[in-house]
Amino acid sequence: MDRNRFRFGRAVRRELAGFSLSFIAALLVIVLTIAITVFISWKGLSVFFVHHVSPANIFSLDWWPDRPPEQGGPQVGILTFLVGSILTSLLAALLSAPLGITVAVFMTEISPHLGRRILQPVIELLAGIPSVVYGYIGLSVLVPFIRENLGGTGFSLLAGVLVLAVMILPTIASVSTDALRALPRSLKEAAYALGATRWQTIRLILIPAARAGLLTAVVLAVARAFGEALAVQMVIGNKREIPHSILDPLITLTSGITMDMGYTVQGSLWNDTLWFMATILLAISFLFILTIRVFIGRGEAR
Repeated sequence: MDRNRFRFGRAVRRELAGFSLSFIAALLVIVLTIAITVFISWKGLSVFFVHHVSPANIFSLDWWPDRPPEQGGPQVGILTFLVGSILTSLLAALLSAPLGITVAVFMTEISPHLGRRILQPVIELLAGIPSVVYGYIGLSVLVPFIRENLGGTGFSLLAGVLVLAVMILPTIASVSTDALRALPRSLKEAAYALGATRWQTIRLILIPAARAGLLTAVVLAVARAFGEALAVQMVIGNKREIPHSILDPLITLTSGITMDMGYTVQGSLWNDTLWFMATILLAISFLFILTIRVFIGRGEAR
């Protein structure tokens, strides 16, 4: 009896210790998230509350953060950076999403055996390659190819889109594969029982049923593309102008932050503007997370 009581007490203590450790870890994550959000927002919004920059000026095309007062004073318009990030990320997603979803369909419905043995390891290998390697390959191979065959300097929107498309392809393919594999087998069996072909089953039954998961994969990929800095910075030319063609150089929010942050003084208008650009990236990340939650909720409702 005493031995059973001792074992029961030890089990209770272990249960309590495990619960306490899990609770502390979860609380730490919440506190860190709130602290990072508050810090970045406070630094970024000081552009308005400390330096009194108007929204019309901050979202303009004029970027002269170090211009002296006798020449008109500094201008910190970030619209060029924002447009560059949007163009690069969305075009990369438009290029990579159809390919990634097609790969997922092939791995789950066309040739599952080949997909597990060959395609899945290849996708995992692509996902594990550091971004600097993608950037260096783009700088060494893609930029000279564009310069010699299409014109321009090679550092361009096209180079950034192609590098990003390859980088986000594993995300789209992996999440789409999980979404398709999670579908009930009865959907496919019912379609075959009604006389549908394999292509009709995929196109009319499986893809619409997995729509929420597929959209989640694309949103996750766009979120990663928005936050990518080094690989894109190496191939886009980092020119502070809005591109008029896919062969023109451009700059993104992440490139602007990484290039200028080390050369600014803490608390200056230039430095706080870079923090505001980081705040925009944070807000966009929250928007993507909210969008994913909406898609997941719709999928569960169905």
